Amino acid sequence: MAVFLFRILILAAVFILAYSAIKYFVNPKRKLELAHEKKLFYFLDDKQNVRKNFLITYRGVLFEGEKYLGTTESAFEVVSVQVWARNTDKLQGLNKEDFYFIEKEILVAYPNTKVEWKNPINNLLR
Repeated sequence: MAVFLFRILILAAVFILAYSAIKYFVNPKRKLELAHEKKLFYFLDDKQNVRKNFLITYRGVLFEGEKYLGTTESAFEVVSVQVWARNTDKLQGLNKEDFYFIEKEILVAYPNTKVEWKNPINNLLR
């Protein structure tokens, strides 16, 4: 009887470890950190929660965007987004086309929005 219970406990431990490993590998925050380290593009957003800011990593720079809800002709949607770099020292080497690419990706996610950049990026885009 004790051997049977021990086998059940080992089986339960294996299932818990497998579940934890799967949760770790599909975690969006981990994917964002990995893309940030590899200097790739990744857009992390919870579209269902308008109050939660989105994060974008592009070429090793982490950007954060704040969404604002408003009205369109037919519904309530995100109508304005403010975007800024978390660490402005890492902006070196980025050009206007890079920011236009990021803006295009934001417009894909939120087509009825106006993207506003905070300093010093808005000075470059003028």
